[in-house]
Amino acid sequence: MKIQLPQVGESVTEGIIGKWLKEVGSKVEKFDPLVEIVTDKVAMELPSPVTGILKEIIALEGETVPMGAVIADIESDEQDSGKTASIEHSSFPNSLGTTGVLLKNTAPVGPTGSGGQPNTDGLVVEKLPKRDQIKTLARFSPAVLRLAQEHDIDLSLITATGRNNRITRKDVQSFIDSNFRSSSQGNSAFESIPEIAQSTSISTSELKDEQRVPLSPIRKMIASNMVKSANLIPQAWSLVEVDVSGMVSRRQAIREEFKQREGINITYLPFVINAVAESLKEHPLLNSSWGEDSIVMKRQINIGVAIATKAGLVVPVIHDADTLSVAGLARSLEDISTRSREGDLTVDDVRNGTFTVNNTGVLGSVASQPLVNYPQAAIMTTEAIVKRPVIVEDAIAIRSIMNICLSFDHRIMDGQEVGEFNTAVKRRLEAVGGNTPVY
Repeated sequence: MKIQLPQVGESVTEGIIGKWLKEVGSKVEKFDPLVEIVTDKVAMELPSPVTGILKEIIALEGETVPMGAVIADIESDEQDSGKTASIEHSSFPNSLGTTGVLLKNTAPVGPTGSGGQPNTDGLVVEKLPKRDQIKTLARFSPAVLRLAQEHDIDLSLITATGRNNRITRKDVQSFIDSNFRSSSQGNSAFESIPEIAQSTSISTSELKDEQRVPLSPIRKMIASNMVKSANLIPQAWSLVEVDVSGMVSRRQAIREEFKQREGINITYLPFVINAVAESLKEHPLLNSSWGEDSIVMKRQINIGVAIATKAGLVVPVIHDADTLSVAGLARSLEDISTRSREGDLTVDDVRNGTFTVNNTGVLGSVASQPLVNYPQAAIMTTEAIVKRPVIVEDAIAIRSIMNICLSFDHRIMDGQEVGEFNTAVKRRLEAVGGNTPVY
């Protein structure tokens, strides 16, 4: 039975093979964890849909494969030989009820591959084990390999501009053209600047002071998404100062009672998310995405919250955040934060976000410029609350001040819409006081 990588969400098109949990030739029971997969949404542990013997591993560790691609072959008595199967939602036992969990302590993996079998006639890769040769070659398309062979080019010297940091044929051709231009100038140009040439050389002693840390699959995904955000979204940034003295007093007043009643601490973040959700209803353009020939307005307000874990940054989503009270948001935050750090997030926990909030203030930051969480339209950070002297009704007063910073897609909105949204959030946060309802 050919095992296919299942589709886990509309926006998820590919995944990285993190680690095979079974070896070729080993016995596999139905629902046994088979392989770890990392997508741009979440890391998953996929189970075997059948009982049998793992006959062949087709997608290697570190390889990037599209959803629906065949990743393994299991010899099973349950199915006819040669049949294919995806690991669907229905393949999970009731005790699991999810399509995956966030992996903890994910081990670093090798290079990302294309998933195909390129034509490698005439190409020699020396000093690499056979398995590593396959991984290395899988990174390049046949056209790239052919052009590199024709011009005797070391592909490791070329800067990649393609999707998922892959080298394209255009990259190789640009490298060839630039080298041709450089060589046509002769050696006189180089000889005229010996001091510069000598100063840019790297000594052996300097290399000994360096350490190369392999990238984990999650780190690769974060890197890919950040590059996508920076390259595809023309981003602008705005900062607004907010007097949150009333919010600080309100939280302090209900802190002990809330903990006794709910069993959890209440932080400032539920108040912020509540203000953001209400402001998004008032300014729906911030709750949208770019659709090339249109702006896609989102009917649901699903707010993602950036959470740092040992495995990397994850952004679980509070769905329909505008329907929850401050207390309800506090419970949801506690739930997703705990499960993020324990590695118990499901695919549903991280899908369909429409706006992102990141509390960088806990790190001591007072101003930051976040990258928009592609394909959303905007992201807001809340900074550290700092006591400062300010002018209040022509008198100097000590107030609790917090900056809110917003990065946004300038294709979708301009400064006026952003300013109005920031003002709406500011107005709601500054209105929090002793009578503000929590439930």
